[in-house]
Amino acid sequence: MTDTSARFALPLLQPGQAQKEMFHNEALTLLDIALHGVVESIGDNDPPSTPAFGVCWVVGPAPTEAWAGRADHIAGWTAGGWRFVAPVPGMALWLRASGVWVRFDGAAWSIGIVPALAVHVSGQQVVGARQPAIAEPAGGSVVDGEARAAVASILAALRAHGLIMA
Repeated sequence: MTDTSARFALPLLQPGQAQKEMFHNEALTLLDIALHGVVESIGDNDPPSTPAFGVCWVVGPAPTEAWAGRADHIAGWTAGGWRFVAPVPGMALWLRASGVWVRFDGAAWSIGIVPALAVHVSGQQVVGARQPAIAEPAGGSVVDGEARAAVASILAALRAHGLIMA
């Protein structure tokens, strides 16, 4: 038996434990930080000097002061001071400043990258895996400069968006 939960290390209540409310409240505080998390920034090493209650940050790789030893953790300011939640693989947070998701892959946080096998709109796949390269038009018995330029522009746009290989 363990004193903490397996994924987020939340404190668990034990039979015969005194002051169970302290452990329960600590678990709720940590859940409040982690559940549908929103962070102000990612990668800061120094804690803010005047944090607001309930505001969170993703700690940088070389943390100092109260954040020392908590690299990559989510730091939340509470009535009881700093609380930290260690990230788990697959964890996603909303980065308020940029309006994008940040995700933890088990080793590092990525900013604004949304992994997917496909993108569907109204039940129809509109983007899937990158397709093989398409050759530029060449040859033929009739050369149409405007048509070739249009096809070349389409291919350039598809390559620029990463939808086909260069």
